[in-house]
Amino acid sequence: MSQRRESPVLQSIDSFFFEPRAADTLAVIRIATGLMLAYSHAIWLLGSADFFGPNAILKTEVWNSLHRGAIPDWKWSYLTMTDSLLVARIHESAALVAGVLVALGLFTRLSLLLAWFLTLITVHRLTGFLFGLDQIVVMLTTYLCVAQSNRVASLDRILVMRCPKIALSVPVRWLTGWFGDNADSQAMSWKNQLATRLIQLHLCIIYLFGGLGKLRGEMWWDGSAMWHSAAAYEYQSMNMTWIGNYALLGAFLTHLTLFWEVGYFAIVWPKWTRPFALAMAWMVHGGIAIYLGMITFGTMMIVANLAFIHPATMRRICQAALRWKEPVS
Repeated sequence: MSQRRESPVLQSIDSFFFEPRAADTLAVIRIATGLMLAYSHAIWLLGSADFFGPNAILKTEVWNSLHRGAIPDWKWSYLTMTDSLLVARIHESAALVAGVLVALGLFTRLSLLLAWFLTLITVHRLTGFLFGLDQIVVMLTTYLCVAQSNRVASLDRILVMRCPKIALSVPVRWLTGWFGDNADSQAMSWKNQLATRLIQLHLCIIYLFGGLGKLRGEMWWDGSAMWHSAAAYEYQSMNMTWIGNYALLGAFLTHLTLFWEVGYFAIVWPKWTRPFALAMAWMVHGGIAIYLGMITFGTMMIVANLAFIHPATMRRICQAALRWKEPVS
């Protein structure tokens, strides 16, 4: 009997989501995400008396009235079950350590799962204090839990190279998530492909709905949104009000940003339009970071967009950067 042929559509879906992929790009995203996790939890730890405990700005009874009222939601956090500052500080310290381990790539599977869980518990507790940064960091951490990003630029990789007997033992394999017999940096895994696609699709959804939301505001239609952003003093880190003297420039930048955001999902996939989509992402989020004071959010959005850079390209970029840093003999 002849073998049954798989549908071309199913083959395309299988290739799109599960074709083996190297870890170079995800390793860069993992390092940046781990550092941002550590930074965020350090801020929450230093300001723990304001965020948690009996004198918190948002007290536990207020949290319960918001989330356990007439229409309860699915948010849960054990930090809402106690006003103990000690518990909150131990939690934030553990999350900070987990973020550092994620960045270092040590016991990556365990550290990612811990970082994801502990961060989710914190953000569920801090209703009203959350920003786009927290959502993007949790999103990236979630998908990194799927990947094998420690194949590149990680202490797990060094452990496998120097102590293979220990590193490839069953307990350590489960801690690191390292499945394979060597430390080949170009080892391919379908898990990396799946994690990458999930990040990419999530970005497309974020930008599409963000752009559609902007279409509901008049300032995005009349071209004045850029001026209103520049004139919002609470966000200014640099004075950009001069843009009000160039109405056409402000309107052009407004409509260009809106076109890019609404059409991101369409222009980021074709290879010949992808450079424009990514260049716009880096300019928009770089502008947000530099001019509007949202450095952390702008940085992590740029990091998320790295998911569209092929691992081979990322490897060449990193190698070129390392050669550039080498001292001239």
